[in-house]
Amino acid sequence: MSDTDADRIRAQVDSIYRTESRRVFATLVRLLGEFDLAEEALHDAFASAIDQWPREGVPANPRAWLVSAGRFKAIDAIRRRARFDASLGELAERLDSQGRPAPSPDDERIEDDRLRLIFTCCHPALPPDARVPLTLREVCGLTTEEIARAFLSVPATIAQRIVRAKSKIREARIPYEVPSRADLPERLDTVLHVVYLVFNEGYSASSGEALTRADLSGEAIRLGRLLLELLPEPEAAGLLALMLLQESRRVARTSPAGELVLLEDQDRTLWNREQIAEGRALTAQALSAPQVGPYALQAAIAAVHAAAPSTAETDWGQIVGWYDALLAAVLSPVVELNRAVAVAMRDGPAAGLALVDAILARGDLPDYHLAHAARADFCRRMGKTDEARAAYRRALEFTRQAPERRFLERRLEEL
Repeated sequence: MSDTDADRIRAQVDSIYRTESRRVFATLVRLLGEFDLAEEALHDAFASAIDQWPREGVPANPRAWLVSAGRFKAIDAIRRRARFDASLGELAERLDSQGRPAPSPDDERIEDDRLRLIFTCCHPALPPDARVPLTLREVCGLTTEEIARAFLSVPATIAQRIVRAKSKIREARIPYEVPSRADLPERLDTVLHVVYLVFNEGYSASSGEALTRADLSGEAIRLGRLLLELLPEPEAAGLLALMLLQESRRVARTSPAGELVLLEDQDRTLWNREQIAEGRALTAQALSAPQVGPYALQAAIAAVHAAAPSTAETDWGQIVGWYDALLAAVLSPVVELNRAVAVAMRDGPAAGLALVDAILARGDLPDYHLAHAARADFCRRMGKTDEARAAYRRALEFTRQAPERRFLERRLEEL
């Protein structure tokens, strides 16, 4: 084989790794029963592919070849280690005796394996602060360093959370399965929540120099598509719709210099119309269900924004109505705050200020920078300059994201 052919096949292996590695990994977890063993088997399988495919050619079904190669590599590795641990010999025999055939290209278990993996990583028995890192690592394939950078943590801390989560899965014998229909609503809520946390960190980073992280929001949307494809539940459609509608505004949310651009000042010609069309269609689908969940209601709000040609022409009354429905479903001070902003747009800043003051007066959201930023904006619009200054300073105390800090500082300087 010529060097050109070998390079072409290596490029194919790289491409297959990018598109298929997490599918292969999910199936290896099912076959081998352990995350770390499956990860090692995955890398061994691709190492074999780099070695063999240039000589033998790329197989007709690369994914099945990689699953089979990874499984046999794992069994061989366990047998080698069994010289020092007899229990590993029993494990190797058990895995070998299963004799599961390699999956065919249309084997539905392959996609089911990915769904099983998501539910395992988001199991409610795992610590909440471990579910997102574990999902990003095992389902999305992000490195520990990438996850740590995303959440402004250190790799050692993220690694410890992932290791503890894997140990919990192993020791508690958390099943690697999609929940039963009876258990699905509770478990699906956990999965959707984790995916939305990943998206939120990508759409509006909690801290750091950049306002957004396109890689994280992109991974969340990919997971949302996978969930909807494999589990077409109304709230899965609602979450994907919400993420697409919010993501459609990404380019317009920052200036070329990376500065924050408010919704009212955004160039709406930059909004992604394909994402908006898909998001609105999914919103309609989610809202047509007998029971409408919180993600569908949030998607409905985002859809109204997406349909408006400008802030002035936005149907704020409809948005307030959707917030009323959302508050009835989820009693949350953050939802109340967002509703207050919509009320201020409909009825004037004094109406919004009264609502925000009521939230703060009862002790909710005292450290939430957006609550103080909203109060500052209402005061500014009403000409209450001293109160606005105080509120902007209060917001700055709790703002960790650089573009947001610079925006608030500019507002303060203008006063």
